[in-house]
Amino acid sequence: MDIREALYTTRAMRRVKPDLVPLEVQQRIMDAAIRAPSGGNAQGWRFIWVDDPGLKAKLGPIYRDCLARLWAGLYRERVELAEKNPDAPASVAFRKVRSSAQWLADHFEIYPLILLAYGQGDPTGASIYPAVWSAQLAARAEGVGSALTSVFLFRIAEVNELLGVPKGWTFHACVTFGYPTGKWGVAPRVPVHKVMHRNRWDAPIGFTLEKPLWP
Repeated sequence: MDIREALYTTRAMRRVKPDLVPLEVQQRIMDAAIRAPSGGNAQGWRFIWVDDPGLKAKLGPIYRDCLARLWAGLYRERVELAEKNPDAPASVAFRKVRSSAQWLADHFEIYPLILLAYGQGDPTGASIYPAVWSAQLAARAEGVGSALTSVFLFRIAEVNELLGVPKGWTFHACVTFGYPTGKWGVAPRVPVHKVMHRNRWDAPIGFTLEKPLWP
C-alpha cells in the first residue's frame, strides 16, 4: 500500500465485523509497531492483546461505564448543546462521533482484537504513542480497522487487576481492531493553514490548503 494512502485513510474505524484476525496478520502489525521511535531507545513499553471472550465479557461493562462517565463529565456541555441544537453543523458532526463511539462501547465484546498499551518511565506517553500509531498504520495496510480510546482511565485499577498488570506500568491507550463494515476514506479535517503557525503563534503559515493533497 502507498504510504500516503495509509496516512490519509487510517482513521477511527469503530464498526467492525466479529471475524477473527489471523495470527500472521497480528504478527505483522506488532512487529511493525515495535520498530517505532522510542525515547532514549529505552523501549519502555508493554502491549497486551485481548481476545479471550471471558475477559472481554468482564472488560465490556467497565468500558461502557467509563464512556458514560465521559459523556456526563468532560463532554457534558457538547452533549447538551447537540441535543438543544440538533441541526447545527457542529451538533451533527458531534452526534456522528458520539454514535460511533457509543457503538464501540455497546459492541465491545465482539471486537476480535483489543490492544492495551502500557509504558514505564514516561507518564506523557510520548515514547509509546508512535508505536501505537504504527500498529494502526500497519493494520490499515492489512485491511484491518482500528480505533484508539483511553476512557479506561476512569477505572484503570480494575482493568489492571483483570490483566495482571504489575505496579510501575502506566496505561496509555486501548485500541480496538477488526475488519470494518464500512469503506475507507479520507477523514474531513479543518485545513492545516487554520491550525498551524510559522515561527510565532498566530503568524500565517504561508500557504493555504482547502483540499487534501491525496488522492
